[in-house]
Amino acid sequence: MPINYLANLSADLLARAAKIRLAVFDVDGTLTDGRLWYGEDGRETKVFHVHDGLGLKRLQANGVQVALITARISHPVALRAEELDIAHVYQGQGDKRACLQELLDALHLTTEQVAFVGDDLPDLPPMRIAGLAVAVANAHPWVAEAAHWQTTKGGGMGAAREVCDLILHAQGKSVAERERWQ
Repeated sequence: MPINYLANLSADLLARAAKIRLAVFDVDGTLTDGRLWYGEDGRETKVFHVHDGLGLKRLQANGVQVALITARISHPVALRAEELDIAHVYQGQGDKRACLQELLDALHLTTEQVAFVGDDLPDLPPMRIAGLAVAVANAHPWVAEAAHWQTTKGGGMGAAREVCDLILHAQGKSVAERERWQ
């Protein structure tokens, strides 16, 4: 049974996704629902979706590196990245485009080999250089307008998993992934 959000994809989108070797995700509003939660002690907590986590793990298992670039600094982000074995985690990044370019240079990748997934205005600069720019369903309209594709689910609600599925599908790895879980 085909996955609805992977139906009727353009040849251009599939070609872009087939080239991806690095998938980069914003955190707040993309891997989370964007709300900030503070406890009585002032500690910040975040909620991540388990489907997104498995998608990120499966991308890595299939040879696509994963990175997080976020403007905020948060201990829960470091914990989640460690749990998912994400080696490239950049917090406190005011210039996400510069951070992305430095990462691409370090990994010897081109812009067409990177996907950037975001939801709000600080994500526009890296999206504009990414070979595959993705906006989550509840992204700011300008971000959605700049994207090559938009997820059907909102940030923190499985949107990242849709991106992972798209990349694996475009790279011809979906059938093997499905068989792996039979």
